[in-house]
Amino acid sequence: MAASKSSSSSLSPTALVFMGLLALQFGIQPIVTKKYTSPEIIRSTVIFTQEIVKLLIAMIGITLNTSTKWKDITSGWSIQSWLRLALLPATIYLIQNLCSLLAYQNLDAITYNVLNQTKTLSAALCCFLLLGKRQSKLQIVALVILLVAALVMEGILPLNLEYYMNYLSNTTAAADSHETTKFSLSSRHVSHGVLPIMLASFLSGLAGAITQKSLQSGGGRNALMFTMELCVASILILLVSFATSEDGKKIQERGFFDQWNFLTLVPI
Repeated sequence: MAASKSSSSSLSPTALVFMGLLALQFGIQPIVTKKYTSPEIIRSTVIFTQEIVKLLIAMIGITLNTSTKWKDITSGWSIQSWLRLALLPATIYLIQNLCSLLAYQNLDAITYNVLNQTKTLSAALCCFLLLGKRQSKLQIVALVILLVAALVMEGILPLNLEYYMNYLSNTTAAADSHETTKFSLSSRHVSHGVLPIMLASFLSGLAGAITQKSLQSGGGRNALMFTMELCVASILILLVSFATSEDGKKIQERGFFDQWNFLTLVPI
């Protein structure tokens, strides 16, 4: 009985393969995005194309899945339920993607990935606030360590013991030591890199909690179907924004695919 329970809880080889591929994707995504996405590109066009690709992949996934039928997963669907369940998380994910793309273009891969892991912290917080899910003491310790690692990575929390000695003694050396952290709120690194990825990480946790709550209240909605709903909502929001936003004006002046090339599709 114990052996059966142990085997059922262990990860299958397929799961391990997909976990490895996911880890690989997380590692190379910042590298390929920074390399193949021009800093001068109109960012909303990248996000728009990304949503189109995600929509097509979700449609193909539903079509190829022999255990699901379009008639079954669309049964009971309505525009009202789509707007109620998908509009808010789609808007949040859209802002998150724009922030992530900005951070991709201004941070190195290691810094991006370390700071991006703070989304685990925001997910735990948002799940507690929205779903009432509490973390164990060990999980809380792990989350604190994750936060400290991110702060150390950016030099916000120096590891220099002399810095703290000088700070406690209230000497001018503290100011000098603080300068060695190279942390400046006015720097482009922070304003176009650190802050966007921290905001994106928070929004990721918030949108994830809202999505989970939406799926639970949506009567067992198919995950791929919900992905399609999110994509359609994001596409429509972007289309509306093109009429009034700065990016919309740039598209009219420079064209949708300005600064694009075939390799721009690689990170997408």
